[in-house]
Amino acid sequence: MAEISRTNPTCFIFLVDQSTSMTDDIGGEVPQKKADVVADAINRLLTELSVKCAKEEGVRDYFHVAVIGYGATVGSAFTGALSGRDLVPLSEVADNPARIDTRVKKVPDGAGGLVETSVQFPLWMNPVAHGGTPMNRALKYAETLAAGWTEHYPGGFPPIVLNLTDGESTDGDPAASAAGVTGLGTADGQVLLFNLHVSAAGGSPTAFPDSDDALPDDYARALFAMSSPLPTHMRSYAASQGQRVSESTRGFVYNADVTSVVQFLDIGTRASELR
Repeated sequence: MAEISRTNPTCFIFLVDQSTSMTDDIGGEVPQKKADVVADAINRLLTELSVKCAKEEGVRDYFHVAVIGYGATVGSAFTGALSGRDLVPLSEVADNPARIDTRVKKVPDGAGGLVETSVQFPLWMNPVAHGGTPMNRALKYAETLAAGWTEHYPGGFPPIVLNLTDGESTDGDPAASAAGVTGLGTADGQVLLFNLHVSAAGGSPTAFPDSDDALPDDYARALFAMSSPLPTHMRSYAASQGQRVSESTRGFVYNADVTSVVQFLDIGTRASELR
C-alpha cells in the first residue's frame, strides 16, 4: 500500500446529492433534513482532516479535496473563497472556510451530567436541495477529476470517491459511469467508489455488507454492485468500530441514519499511513 506524503498525496472526491428530496427528514430519533445532515457531516469531516494533518508548520497537503454537488446543476459545492474550485489542497481548505458558525454542544460536566457549551463550527458547503438526481453526470465529473489525478500521481494511493444520495438516478442507469470511475487506477490499485443511501425511512440501516442478499430492492442491489470492496486497512478499522466485515465487504451503506452518515465518512476516508 502506497504511503501518503506531501509529494505523493491522494484525493477525496465527495459527490453530494442536492436534489429536491434532500429537504425530507432523515431516519432517526430527532427529525433532521437530509441535506442538513450531509452538509454538517462533510463540514465536520473537513475540520477533522485539517486537524489530523496539522503539524507545527501548518496543515500538510496529504489530501486534496473536491466536494461536487449534483441537483439542478453539477459542480463544486464549495462556497466562499473556494467557490467554483474542484480539487483543493487541504491547507487551502483549512484556511478558507466560507464562514464559522457558533453551535451549542453538550459536554460532560465531570459529575456525571451534561452541560451546554458553545463551539466554533467552520462551514465550507451549505445544504442545498433543488432539482433532480443527475448521478450519471456527477460520476462522469468524478471520473474526469480522478483521471487527471491518477495521471499526475501514477504511483500514489488511489483517489476515493464517496457518493451520498437519497434516490435513484434521474439521468439513466449509473452503472456504466460508476465503472468508468473504478476502471481508473494507480500502481497502488483501482480508484475506490463508495456509496451511501440516505433514507427518510426508519429501521436498521444496512452498513458495509458483503453481499446483496439482505438488500430490499433492485436499486439497493445496483448501488451495492457499483461500490468498491473495502481495502484491508479500512476493513480493519471498520471491524474496530463494531462492523462485521469479510474480504467481500463493500463500501456501501443503505437506509442510513445520522450515525451511519458520520461512520460512513469516517471509515471511507481512512487512507494509508501518512508520512
